[in-house]
Amino acid sequence: MLSSGTRDLRTYMQKKILCSAERLGLLDPQMIQAVSDASSFQIAHQYLTANRVRIVEADDSQITSAVVGHAGLYEQTIRLKDGHLVSKCSCTLPEEPLCRHCIAVLLEYQRWAQPQPSRKPKPAKGSITTPPVGPSENGNRTTPQPSTPDIKLSEVMVFLEWLEPATKALERQDPLPSPPALAPGAALTWIQTIRNLEDRRRKNEEVMTSLESQLKDRATDVGQLTQQLQTSRRENNAAQAAVQELQRDVASYKEVLATVSELTTEIVRHIGQMRAMTGDILQKGSQLEKLVGSFIDVAEALQSAVVRPPH
Repeated sequence: MLSSGTRDLRTYMQKKILCSAERLGLLDPQMIQAVSDASSFQIAHQYLTANRVRIVEADDSQITSAVVGHAGLYEQTIRLKDGHLVSKCSCTLPEEPLCRHCIAVLLEYQRWAQPQPSRKPKPAKGSITTPPVGPSENGNRTTPQPSTPDIKLSEVMVFLEWLEPATKALERQDPLPSPPALAPGAALTWIQTIRNLEDRRRKNEEVMTSLESQLKDRATDVGQLTQQLQTSRRENNAAQAAVQELQRDVASYKEVLATVSELTTEIVRHIGQMRAMTGDILQKGSQLEKLVGSFIDVAEALQSAVVRPPH
């Protein structure tokens, strides 16, 4: 009943699949698997087994649901319209033509939409109403043959006796009492339906509790991250203040270095002048030494002339 069509059609339509089924309840798991990616179908089946799928509202043409995935809660809308199965999911996975979450929803719907006893007008005491007249395949209204025997009044009384303690157990949120010994029939189906609904309610409560716990954990994580962010901001502000102080110190050191450089240049200039003056002094000292030597020679000559006797 499901057909993926040509490859070009699938690429263009993306989340839209050709479907000849008249109701969503007619899509069995084999049909869904036939047009699904093998890996996506396997993960979807794991979601189904782990009870992560919740159908919010559904009928034969549309399903509204939510799936607890690996990275959070995703919402889906699946419609059967104009011979096409149109699926939308809040996830961003590129899986085609159905994502794992939509596959899990369709699989869950097969369990969720199992035939249940319809509500009928309450019959008069001691009487059983016949099934309603419905249209046949050729359009004529006929009375279908019942698939189960007529309900006995004794079975109804047994069901009502079981329903009273079951109602009290539901009010106290206690486990339902064990079903009475009844032959297969409508009364036993009613009891089993109530038990299935209670099981689903408990599972939903467990999932909600798990989700609330996850939300609390995430809120705690967000609080811790907020504190860490505030601490990081304070540390960043302190680091910026320290950097500004270092920049001021560096500017001051640059000024000192510039002054020292100027002093060094001046000292080098004075040293050059002193070296030039020292050279002049040494040169003049040498000349003085020569002059003193000359004076000494003259003095010695004069002294010898004075001391030597005349002839």
